[in-house]
Amino acid sequence: MSYATNAPARNEIDALTGPAVLEFGTDWCSHCQGAQPLIGAAFARHPEVRHFKVEDGPGRALGRSFRVKLWPTLIFLRDGVEVARVVRPTRQPEVDEAFAALG
Repeated sequence: MSYATNAPARNEIDALTGPAVLEFGTDWCSHCQGAQPLIGAAFARHPEVRHFKVEDGPGRALGRSFRVKLWPTLIFLRDGVEVARVVRPTRQPEVDEAFAALG
């Protein structure tokens, strides 16, 4: 799945109910490409969690509103509120721990 160029508005994200994950990055980012097996494996174990894969970069409002600085950045949300964050994951346990924070 590619990073979407059309991001939801921040007020739409804040209004979400239940668990969700925002993944910020770009298709050309080598760190993003390298993390995909970890991220994909985690989502395979949590199919009930909504996944928003959003392209980030200069001038992208949603990423700026979450103060994203490095890619990939995964923001774990419960009812629109951040409960965990993983930046440039390289180990499965760090992704799994963030999923556990979703409750």
